[in-house]
Amino acid sequence: MSSEMDGGQNPQTDRTGRVTPTSTQAPATQAPVTQPSATPALATRHSAMARRHARQRVASMLAGPIWVYASVLLMRFYFRYRIVNVAELRKQYRRLRAQSDTPMLICANHLTLVDSFVIALALGSGSYWLRHPDELPWNTPESTNFGRTWFERTLIFLAKCIPITRGGAREGVGEVLERVKHLLGRGETALLFPEAGRSRSGRVEEAAAAWGVGRIVGAVPGCRVLCVYMRGRHQETWSDFPMKGELIDVEIVCIEPKSDAKGARRSRDLAQQIVRQLIRMEEGYFDARQ
Repeated sequence: MSSEMDGGQNPQTDRTGRVTPTSTQAPATQAPVTQPSATPALATRHSAMARRHARQRVASMLAGPIWVYASVLLMRFYFRYRIVNVAELRKQYRRLRAQSDTPMLICANHLTLVDSFVIALALGSGSYWLRHPDELPWNTPESTNFGRTWFERTLIFLAKCIPITRGGAREGVGEVLERVKHLLGRGETALLFPEAGRSRSGRVEEAAAAWGVGRIVGAVPGCRVLCVYMRGRHQETWSDFPMKGELIDVEIVCIEPKSDAKGARRSRDLAQQIVRQLIRMEEGYFDARQ
């Protein structure tokens, strides 16, 4: 019977019955097989993504005088949208940009298909965006809404859009998140909707918070988040567009989410901090309307 002291080994005997010493040397182990490093492949994909981004950025800047002013004219004279205190909002945005050169991600509530255009109209004029093109946020529209024809794909390519298929393959979604992290690291700006889609209840829903926003914020050192809450005076729930002639209230608050958690819990915590800030802004909006 073996004991803890002998390590569970039975003594060996020779033909005369004498006990022979047993070797305590550990059996030889096979050298671990070195797996080929994935680093070169990852570096190649990242380099290709960076080149695609650079090409789209240049194309967008060259076409900027056309699509930026066309968007402004469409918002102001066709839809006739009016932003409450727009001059003060633009001053706030410029002040926040001047305070620090750390990365800035814009996160907003989401009720209509043109929310990103309304936010751009609220935060800067057409001439301002042409002078500061990297401050004009990149967008991640749902590909099924805006990328169905070659004409739409051309427009969103020029208008700083990175289409995403929500609920699609993880690899595709991951590539979009990596690109957003890349452009933020370069000092550019991106706009994401933490709820990942238009709110069907018409209110910000914490349960709908997408962890991808938290992954981005957690991966970009010093990333600030500009929370934007906007709502038309007649906007009761989600729709394709605000009504024509709508008066739109917009509020901005800049935060810097932090979390000591790790992995997925950290991403979830950061995303929830952003959504909770939007909920507080929404509560303030409705309290002021009473």
